[in-house]
Amino acid sequence: MTNPFANRTPALSGPATDIMPITPADSAALAHVALGIYVEHGGSLSLVTLQGQTRHLQVPDNMLLPLACRSVNATGTTASGIHALVLA
Repeated sequence: MTNPFANRTPALSGPATDIMPITPADSAALAHVALGIYVEHGGSLSLVTLQGQTRHLQVPDNMLLPLACRSVNATGTTASGIHALVLA
């Protein structure tokens, strides 16, 4: 199979090169800064943005949130099936 991205430098504008499951945690940062977040099952989402600000959102099922973030907090998060879109 031909890889159209083989000779390109990954860009922050996308596409992501991998998707990783997130286990919300109050004290642990993500292994890679997320370019965006995908949520399978909606609810409350508490996250820390790239700028270090904690934000609280209500998200629906199958939400793609194009927001760079450092972590997803356990406290205040009821959404599940959360994944980070990353450049790995």
